[in-house]
Parts: sequence; structure tokens; C-alpha cells
Amino acid sequence: MAILQRMALSSHYLFTSSLRLSPNPKTPISHSSSSSSSSSSLFFSLSRTALEREIGVFAFCKRRKNGFSTTSSAVATESTEVASVAGDDGQEEVSLEKIVLPTNESSERLLRIRHTCAHVMAMAVQKIFPDAKVTIGPWIENGFYYDFDMEPLTDKDLKRIKKEMDRIIGRNLPLIREEVTRDEAQNRIMAVNEPYKMEILESIKEDPITIYHIGNDWWDLCAGPHVESTGTIDRKAVELESVAGAYWRGDTNKPMLQRIYGTAWENEKQLKAYLHFKEEAKRRDHRRLGQDLDLFSIQDEAGGGLVFWHPKGAIVRHIIEDAWKRIHMEHGYDLLYTPHVARADLWKISGHLDFYKENMYDQMKIEEELYQLRPMNCPYHILVYKRKLHSYRDFPIRVAELGTVYRYELSGSLHGLFRVRGFTQDDAHIFCLEDQIKDEIRGVLDLTEEILLQFGFSKYEVNLSTRPEKAVGGDDIWEKATSALKDALDDKGWNYQVDDGGGAFYGPKIDLKIEDALGRKWQCSTIQVDFNLPQRFDITYVDSNSEKQRPIMIHRAVLGSLERFFGVLIEHYAGDFPLWLCPIQARVLPVTDTQLEYGKEVTRKLKASGIRVEVCSGERLPKLIRNAEKQKIPLMAVVGPKEVETQTVTVRSRFGGELGTIAIDDFVGMCKKAVESRTSI
Repeated sequence: MAILQRMALSSHYLFTSSLRLSPNPKTPISHSSSSSSSSSSLFFSLSRTALEREIGVFAFCKRRKNGFSTTSSAVATESTEVASVAGDDGQEEVSLEKIVLPTNESSERLLRIRHTCAHVMAMAVQKIFPDAKVTIGPWIENGFYYDFDMEPLTDKDLKRIKKEMDRIIGRNLPLIREEVTRDEAQNRIMAVNEPYKMEILESIKEDPITIYHIGNDWWDLCAGPHVESTGTIDRKAVELESVAGAYWRGDTNKPMLQRIYGTAWENEKQLKAYLHFKEEAKRRDHRRLGQDLDLFSIQDEAGGGLVFWHPKGAIVRHIIEDAWKRIHMEHGYDLLYTPHVARADLWKISGHLDFYKENMYDQMKIEEELYQLRPMNCPYHILVYKRKLHSYRDFPIRVAELGTVYRYELSGSLHGLFRVRGFTQDDAHIFCLEDQIKDEIRGVLDLTEEILLQFGFSKYEVNLSTRPEKAVGGDDIWEKATSALKDALDDKGWNYQVDDGGGAFYGPKIDLKIEDALGRKWQCSTIQVDFNLPQRFDITYVDSNSEKQRPIMIHRAVLGSLERFFGVLIEHYAGDFPLWLCPIQARVLPVTDTQLEYGKEVTRKLKASGIRVEVCSGERLPKLIRNAEKQKIPLMAVVGPKEVETQTVTVRSRFGGELGTIAIDDFVGMCKKAVESRTSI
């Protein structure tokens, strides 16, 4: 961590800056690249730990069923040697071999490996493509990348580059640090005609300039750190992943560069574990599952970043909203609905036009007045508060809204449900007295836990951010609010990290990240104390001495936004939603068209009992069952001649296998009980 802090002192400490000298080819070294095996389709019911934090634990699973063994992957925290996993064909036994994945923060050696791999890759590229111009190449979360000004690259080119990297690694060339004057660095850059490097040099403010050499063949304008020699890198733990286009300095008016992404680890086992994780993450990608399961879409005709909720996705949203509203009303919140637009003056008062304009859409003129699509719900809730004079006896006042907001995002930053232009925040605001802050924060923590547990999230990362250098409000109120947040967290018994100076300018805050089935962390819940908006809108109350005082305002969201949370849910469950949340809970399957009318009758009875069900026919039964499996339908009710005669259904559970022939009323009761208890059948 100390190394990371030192490197943050200068812009050239954050990026790799590379130059080449004359090539010096050596005898090729043979290399057998490792490839990852694809993950099988599993519903993972194992407990997980964080992948992208200090420690990640991967478990390679050997699946044994019907005498056959296949390989898949999962993330696990349990020390159990054998665990049970629910697959498409029922329960399977798996044995777990744990592999701990380090991060750049937890392993300085890994960071050095990745930094050096970026240099080695740039050296390899310029060996194969002498006309390529180098720019920057930092290490990143799971590896490294480098940007080159050159002709577009193909997958075949990546294989050539990787082979050359293997040769460089096999030569065991030393990494040598050299300090030079600015003039000397400039002369060397001009000698090899690297215009991008000259621009990078101009941005470096510290002297002397540091250079790292790879042997006598190639050098790099860089501050380190690196490994001692290329031979310390395990070439079987390095892989080039993809090529993408990237504008120089992120400016669309500047040249388009070729960005090569790579991943690097300390050993081959870690690489294989990471590749298994990538495969599993790909299988869970909410964009693909959203299309396969017909949950949502983003239509080009309507514009990017605007979500269309299809009937099945809309059902899940309806369930989420109902649960959210019920819990909020139980916790003493009043529900609001407010407009999607407002006069632009409102956003001047709130300060959004001054500090947030680049994320807001252009104003529209209506009857000679300017209106604005709302980027936030907060000002509306303040206007509701201001509709009448309040007494200290009225507090706390809690209001909540599922309010749709609109924010301008560049098209290149849009990403499925995770980054959109129109989304619905689960917004709420609490107006309270200073001595009520702690109890209200504790109440929000309890409510947050209750909601998240319903959706299967029980592991969180909690951060408390304190006063930054520039802030509104006096020291006393900051101290009181920060202490209240700490006390509430301590009362709750949650572990948390303190981010000193990381709070908003208007108040301290608590941020909560939920951990999904792959150990990834997702920012969802936030609780923010605000000293700014009450002052800007001049909201007051009358205290016990009949004097006007300013209330404390608390912003809070639990899910963040319905769109993003739905995306997280899809990936967390890999589209295999629990029964209570599943858009279609059961599918009735007539064996032949002769039983279709009875199947429709069964469907009507189940629907009348509140079960989400549909009937499908017209195919042979095995294909009907396969289609239901592909659509991840939890329950299948097969009806044939025997079921018609006995007025029953033969039930097959996606996770429990064959459940036998059951009377319709018993099947209804079984479904209702499972939904109420949030369990599977």
C-alpha cells in the first residue's frame, strides 16, 4: 500500500510510458499456452467471499453424477471438502479445491508482475510491428493494458504478440532503473520518434526523470515498480484477452488507438481460477440473460440507455416495488409521487445547474418558461416539506418515492441496466432534529438489512465517509452527525471502514456494497446527512421556544435504482430467480393436445390462487420440458391421460427433481407455502 501511495504523487507514476531501442532477437522458446475450460450451467447455492477485494477464494468443483465427472467453477468461503450444488438435473455433489486470488492492493509482487507485463507486451508489439507508436500502459484491477497507434489488430496478431512475450520472459532480461535529466529524456524520445511520449514527458512535473530498461533492448519512461527480471514472471500465468479501440487521452477529437488488454497472475493456478470466474461471469451476464429470458430490452429506435421492461421483467419489478412499499410503510414512511419535470429555477436553487449540469438534459421551453427533466428527487421532497409550517413535535418526517430521474450519459459509457439514461431511484428523505440522527440512521440500517435479506443479500461492505476539506456547515454539527453515524453502525454491530475526508461537501455518509454470488461488490445503499439543501431552500421548523430552527435532512436509498438492482439480481441468480420472485412460477405441460383443455383448466385454477403460471403445448413432452428448463421455470406440471382421470398433476421441480403426482389443491398449497417462506420446492 505504501508503494501505491508513493506512486500517486505524480501522473507518470500512474502509467507506463514506453520507448524501444534497437531490436535484439533471441532464439525462440517453446510455449504451451493454457486454456480455460468452460463452466457448466449451475445454480450456485454455496456461500461466497469477495473476489475483488483483499482476498478472493476460488473453488474448482469436480461434479460427480451418474458416474461421469465434469469441471465447473464457483467461489466459496466454506472449508468444506464436499458441498451440494443444484444443477439443471437436480442436486449434485462437488468437491472443492480452494485457490486464493490476490489483488494489486494485497500483493505488491502481483502489482510488479502486471506492471512489468505491460512493458514486456509493448516491447513484443514493437518487435513485431516496428512502426507502432506507444502511448500509456497501466496495470489495472485484473491485469494490464497498453494503447498503441497502429493498424487494427486481429486475434491472430494477439497470438503472435503473446508468443514474442514468452520469448522475452524466457530470456530472463533484467529490469534496470535509470535516472536522467529532462533534456536527456527529450533527446532520447526524439531519437526514436515517439510523439505521444513527448506529450507524456511534458505532463511530468518531477525531476529527475526515471527510466526502466528491459535488458539492453528496450526502455520505458516510467517510475516503476517492476520485478527484478522478466524470468520471474510465470509465462503460463499471463494471457492476452482482447483488443479494443480507445481515443488518445479519452478525447474523441484525437486519434483512435489500439488497446490490448491482458491479465497476469503469480502462477498458472491463479490464472485458471480467474478464467473460470470470467466464464461464469459471462454466463451470468444480465444483458444476455435479459434477452434469452425476455425480461427487458434497450431499443435503438427509442435511443440508448432507455429501458423497456418486458412483461416478465415488469412482473419482477412489480414484486420488488410491492415489497419495497410494504416495508417502508411498516417503518413509518409516507409514500410520494412527484413530477418528472420542473421549472429550471428549482435546479438553480438546489445547485444542480451549477454542479451537475453536464449530467442534465437540455432545458425545454414551455409558455416562455424554462423547464428541466429531473436528475434528482430531493428538491421535490423539500417542496412537499415546505407546503406547511412544522413544529418540533412533527419530527421525524419520513417520505419515500420510487422516482424516475433522467441523466445524460455518453453513449460509450452506457452498459445494459448498469449505466442508463433514465432510471427509477428508490429514494427517501428523513427530516429530523439533531438529537434524532442516530436513531434514524439505525432505523435506516435495519430497514436496509430487511430489504436486502429478502432478495438474498446478506454480506455487505460498509464505508463511513467523513468531512472533506471543503464543506458546508459548522464543525459542531459535522462532529455530531459523524458521531451519530458511527454510533448507529456500532449499535448495529456491523464492521465498517472509515474513509477520512471522503464525505460529500454537504455532510458525512454511509455507503453499503452488497456481495453477489461471485463475490463481486455492488454499490447500492447509501445514507447521507445533508446540511446544504435545508439551507439553500431555507426550510425551518418551530422549536419548543417558538423560534425557527433548521432541520437535519437525511438522504437514503437501499436498492440504488430499480434498473441497476434488477441487473445485479439477474447476475446474482444467473437468471434462476427464487420461486417467490420468478416471473413464471409454473408451466403446465399437456402430454398431447387431447389434454390441452384440462391443462388450461389447471392453469385457470392456479392463476385464481395467485400463482404465476402459463400453459405450453404443441411439442413432444421432452422438448416442452427442455424449453421450460432453458427458460428457468421452477416448476413443471405435466398432465396426461392419468392426470385428467384423477384430476391431478405430475410435478417436476427444476431444483428438486420429480415430486410425483399431486392433487391440484395440494399443489396450490405447496406453492403458496414456499412463496410465503421464500423457499424452493
